[in-house]
Amino acid sequence: MPKMTKGGKPKKSELPETVQKSGKKAQRTFAEAHDSAAEQYGEGERAHRVAYSALKHTHEKVGHRWKPKKESGPSDKQAKGGRSTSRKTAGGVDANASKQHLYDVAKDLHISGRSKMNKGELVDAIQKANKSKTRKK
Repeated sequence: MPKMTKGGKPKKSELPETVQKSGKKAQRTFAEAHDSAAEQYGEGERAHRVAYSALKHTHEKVGHRWKPKKESGPSDKQAKGGRSTSRKTAGGVDANASKQHLYDVAKDLHISGRSKMNKGELVDAIQKANKSKTRKK
């Protein structure tokens, strides 16, 4: 089902809940990428994967919504490698960000023990907190 109206605006009711709760740029990025992929590959899982991949290049998941990243680019090794790779994904967490950025995100999410965590542990803790917040909403 198309995610954009003929007027070029995202159909908010057609977007995933976490994208609905995000800013207009995140909604537009997801919707445009989804519609383009649906035209090329057909409606379904592949179109959604393409849309999330596009969204992860410009946004990161923080809690139950997507926030713009300071710099565009792949969010983890899986996104960097493309479709044919089978590396672990960080689920929208910008695993390529600095440790300080990840620490700040963990602080926003009230993750305890964050000051003693290394970068990989911060990514895992943020991913777990994001899943928890998404389930609650």
